[in-house]
Amino acid sequence: MRKVIAALGISLDGYIARPDGAVDFLFMPKDYSNAEFWKSVDTAVMGRKTYDVGRKMGGSFGMPVYVFSRKSRAGKRDGVTYTNEPPATVIANLRKVSGKHIWLMGGGELIRDFLKDDLVDEIHLGILPILLGDGIPLFPGGFPERDFQLLENKTCSKGFISVKYERLRKQSRKRKQSRKK
Repeated sequence: MRKVIAALGISLDGYIARPDGAVDFLFMPKDYSNAEFWKSVDTAVMGRKTYDVGRKMGGSFGMPVYVFSRKSRAGKRDGVTYTNEPPATVIANLRKVSGKHIWLMGGGELIRDFLKDDLVDEIHLGILPILLGDGIPLFPGGFPERDFQLLENKTCSKGFISVKYERLRKQSRKRKQSRKK
């Protein structure tokens, strides 16, 4: 099954952007590579504000992009599919099509909706050594408790830390317990 992987950079205090949406604090150290991640995904999903910031930064995704928006007209334009459907509907349709995993890029409100519907299978975070004090949180409140298990953590130069977590669901807990026996 195609996994939904939320992958993005955050500040130490859990912000994905400054209050005005700026992400100038984000950096990628030279001793860290996303190559394995990029090989594993072939579809990106994100909120409209995140997409707009990515476009302003000259971002080119090189894969099908689905933008969730309450304001933009639904439909395909300039190689991007805009949708106002619920995340569960979009992901169910994407999972019907064979392919690699699905990259959930942001923003916080959209990630909250994905967590409400229990659609996030993995979380990959690049934690940057800065406290912003205010901004757009990665995890705004309003979703049920979700359990995750650490898959990997790496310390890189300039204080950058990479962590990967896998969603623990009842069936995955049972599988892990039966493997231990």
